[in-house]
Amino acid sequence: MQNISRGIDTYSFRMPLGVCAGVSAFNFPAMIPLWMFPFAITCGNTFVLKPSERVPGATDLLVKLTQEIGLPKGVFNVVQGGFETTKQICQHPDIKAISFVGGNSAGEYIYREGAIQGKRMQCNMGAKNHGVIMPDADKEDALNALVNAAFGASGQRCMALSTVVFVGETGGWVKELIPKAQSFKIGAGNEEGIDLSPVCYKELKERIIKLVGTAEKEGAKVILDGTNYTHPKYPQGNFLAPTIIDNVTPEMTVYK
Repeated sequence: MQNISRGIDTYSFRMPLGVCAGVSAFNFPAMIPLWMFPFAITCGNTFVLKPSERVPGATDLLVKLTQEIGLPKGVFNVVQGGFETTKQICQHPDIKAISFVGGNSAGEYIYREGAIQGKRMQCNMGAKNHGVIMPDADKEDALNALVNAAFGASGQRCMALSTVVFVGETGGWVKELIPKAQSFKIGAGNEEGIDLSPVCYKELKERIIKLVGTAEKEGAKVILDGTNYTHPKYPQGNFLAPTIIDNVTPEMTVYK
């Protein structure tokens, strides 16, 4: 762009960095990598992707698609593994930039280690999302929006609505969330008409159950408890039903 001010011009030079890398979360194993490698490659870089070790298969499908469209070998690369693989990506001198989407602990480590090595870093981590329901809200729309925002993707996404603040007279609406949450159909994600799939892995289910278990001990009230749910068809699955906790305050474990 020329002449942004008298005697001043500005120029942009788009130059490839070289090798870029991405570390992806388990919850959207196709969408998140597609935020990363197509843009890096389009800008003239090669790319190394480490998918979550929980869901490696989706990346294999993406690799096949890049092969079908004729992407040269070595432009898009995949490395499988856990922490040690991530550590090598952060420390490898040939990798000039890293993009990460996932949990806070991993993101803080990756950002810190990559920055120490002088890499360009981009980390999108977890969130604590609050919905504030004002007295002039449309009741039905608000309640429908809340249960879908809270339990969509079984709550396993950074945009999940984990906390709701009911203002004024809307405080009486809390219990009306229960039948809406109970109406969700639980099952395997590849089955028709399913609203809630299992959480990704056993340790995650155990952590959720443990956190819900602290609620009433600390003064909250569990008005809908889905932690004892067992799916009749998949009794060994990592299933949980919707859970709603009332009278929560910010110092409680379940809030934190």
